[in-house]
Amino acid sequence: MTNFLKKYEKLHPRIENVPLRKLIGLRQSMSVMQNKTGELWQHFMPRRREIQNRSTADVLSVNLYGKDYFAEFKPDREFEKWAAAEVTSITDIPHGMDTLEIPSGLYAVFSYKGLSTDNSIYQYIFSVWLPNSDFRLDHRPHFEILGKKYRNNDPNSEEEIWIPVRKK
Repeated sequence: MTNFLKKYEKLHPRIENVPLRKLIGLRQSMSVMQNKTGELWQHFMPRRREIQNRSTADVLSVNLYGKDYFAEFKPDREFEKWAAAEVTSITDIPHGMDTLEIPSGLYAVFSYKGLSTDNSIYQYIFSVWLPNSDFRLDHRPHFEILGKKYRNNDPNSEEEIWIPVRKK
């Protein structure tokens, strides 16, 4: 294990069976090479309070990947990213926003503290934790919950990373 991944070796996720989640937000297609995350959040954050029936004050960053996205990493391969809020019901959708449902299922939930731009946590999850676990990746949305302790570009920021899994 490389040095930068050693910091995660004691990181163990909790496994949760999650019910259907309903979201309202903005979405944008992008790739790792053409990352438009900042632009998406700059549009969403000033408008988040327009969303009615929010279930929490948290916001979610959601990634929707094609079925073969993880077969071979290609930094120019596109995926869809959402900046969204969870709602109790999908009504009164603000102009220009869309809805998304995250299907129920198992998730490995990692509590992460650090910069959101440090992708080494994902390298650990996909190259170390997942292959050595009793789970395999499932084809459902991946998401992060950005709650009260989340601070953009702050090394003390905290978030939860939710990875869809199923038993091997």
